[in-house]
Amino acid sequence: MSQDTPPEEKLPSEQTHGPLARGEEDPFADPGLPPHLPRIQDIDERAAKRSERTVALLFVISMLATIAFIASYVAFPIDKIVYIFPFGHVSILNFALGITLGIALFCIGAGAVHWARTLMSDREVPDDRHAIESPPEVRAKVMQDFSEGVAESGFGRRKLIRNTLFGAMALVPLSGVMLLRDLGPLPEKKLRATMWAKGKQLINMNTKQPLRPEDVAVGSLTFAMPDGLKETDEDFQEQIAKAALMIVRIQPDEIKDKRELDWSHQGIVAYSKICTHVGCPISLYEQQTHHVLCPCHQSTFDLSDGAKVIFGPAGHPLPQLRIGVNGQGNLEALGDFDQPVGPAFWERG
Repeated sequence: MSQDTPPEEKLPSEQTHGPLARGEEDPFADPGLPPHLPRIQDIDERAAKRSERTVALLFVISMLATIAFIASYVAFPIDKIVYIFPFGHVSILNFALGITLGIALFCIGAGAVHWARTLMSDREVPDDRHAIESPPEVRAKVMQDFSEGVAESGFGRRKLIRNTLFGAMALVPLSGVMLLRDLGPLPEKKLRATMWAKGKQLINMNTKQPLRPEDVAVGSLTFAMPDGLKETDEDFQEQIAKAALMIVRIQPDEIKDKRELDWSHQGIVAYSKICTHVGCPISLYEQQTHHVLCPCHQSTFDLSDGAKVIFGPAGHPLPQLRIGVNGQGNLEALGDFDQPVGPAFWERG
């Protein structure tokens, strides 16, 4: 075609390049729904009963697994480690909770899927699009379709499935209720008590030897732990996080708080090393002012005045440990800390 050809003659011919040439079929035409084929459960009531029992069995297994979840939470200690092939060494509590909760949720899902695939109606019904605001007759049709779906599902007629489903769905939420226990401290003394007790000797963290009064010089800072606690212990980190102690010797006439003086020995005072803000270990001591500083957020405590907070975000003083000297001349605790160690919590008195 030459360049002088008029533009209208360059357009494609309707007869040869239209949407469909004469005699051709539309490749995008709606093929319609395939013919409906009944399932074995639709024509054989015995097969339907077998499917019903299968679904009910899955729901019952879910119920038992939920009960096992709760029993595992109560029975297994959190620090019990066992070897399970092929997972290796795992916490028996975490393993039991994961397995039982997984089985409970899986069986509910599997039961619902099997119920839908074998017993509920599988007939496909096309429905044309309609306006967003449905007219009353459409809303009435939806409610009618819903009622028919409920009737076809056999929810009202198949009581065994219905009752076991209710049982499984009622028990599964108890798994979450049990886990709520971990959102806060249990009603025990885990946050209030440490390893310190009357007669526990103060062990130097560096030398691992019992501390004697003459070992603590005026102006020095010494860290101690309870006698009987070893770094090789499985729970060492957990225990030292609560029982870590700092020892400072102050001239008795410079101690302002009377109770602090009564709880000391010849000016040797013992306080928790754990900051009462977020639990950082305190390690900075100013000899002239008797102030200790937390390196995390600069909370400052006055060890000559009951370890009161004089600066920073900490909410309350450091807990003090009452100390004395035993028959061997070693420093010993005369009880536990006077207050729970570390950051404040809502149950704190």
